Amino acid sequence: MDRTFLAGAGLAIVGICGYVAGVLVAYPGRSFSLTALMVGITLAAIGGRTEDDG
Repeated sequence: MDRTFLAGAGLAIVGICGYVAGVLVAYPGRSFSLTALMVGITLAAIGGRTEDDG
């Protein structure tokens, strides 16, 4: 497994959990959960590539 993919997947999971928590309870900084989700998806997408993928 690639470290970038694992970091992205973990960040996406944290972002999803933060979003769900933000829907249930208003807390300061909850908008960063969407940022974490977007960055996590991006890292997972580019981390899963190999040099042979072109």
